[in-house]
Amino acid sequence: MSASTSNETLIGWANTLGLDGLAMRLQAAAETEVLTPLAMFMDADWVVKAVMLSLLAASALAWAIWAGKLIQIGVANRRLRRDYKALDGRGRLGAPLRKGAVQAMQAAAEAERIASRGLPAEGIKERCALDLSRIEAGATRTMQSGATVIGSIGATAPFIGLFGTVWGIMNSFVGIAQSGTTNLSVVAPGIAEALLATAIGLVAAIPAVILYNHLTRLIGGYRTGCGDAGALVLRTLSRDLDRDAESAKPDLHLAAE
Repeated sequence: MSASTSNETLIGWANTLGLDGLAMRLQAAAETEVLTPLAMFMDADWVVKAVMLSLLAASALAWAIWAGKLIQIGVANRRLRRDYKALDGRGRLGAPLRKGAVQAMQAAAEAERIASRGLPAEGIKERCALDLSRIEAGATRTMQSGATVIGSIGATAPFIGLFGTVWGIMNSFVGIAQSGTTNLSVVAPGIAEALLATAIGLVAAIPAVILYNHLTRLIGGYRTGCGDAGALVLRTLSRDLDRDAESAKPDLHLAAE
């Protein structure tokens, strides 16, 4: 597919999507002799165009995932803090909690307490700790979903851009060999178009790495909050088991008499 054919395809897609303004800008860039970034994009080989478009799409995807995860983690943290306060204020299991990590932990503790009624308290707490660790890992894993996509974009975008650059420079050298001239005015446009792919790769990669590190820090904070909530549930369960043991002592005394 030649550059002119790919240009016609892109302009046709823009018109089909109702983006008449974009179609006009693409048409003007394809016809101009000035080396603007858009003009270099339109003059590039179809492989280099595909690389640039994929990098731009990947960058937009990274920002979209980051924004979505930011909202998700913020809501989860607020729910975590609210439920933590509710359970801590009650001082015993059975606090009215909304669906979330703390509610799942409390439900697991209550279920284990009922299922193990009459068994030693230490065993109940050990089994409950296993359930809480599983719930904490699951909640953290839910928060991590999508963040790895941003990390992958940050890690691979420079290499994808470099591939576009290598391909574009290769085509430029083929054109130089066919034209039989090394005039800078002939060589420079093709090399500039190829280097644009690497530039877009860096534009996609650098923010993606920053966004991934930011999400990693937020997820780490959420994991710490889940660990604190698990410790609170386990502590509350231990307190309830001690209350059960104390309330059972008078009955044992009467039975002995």
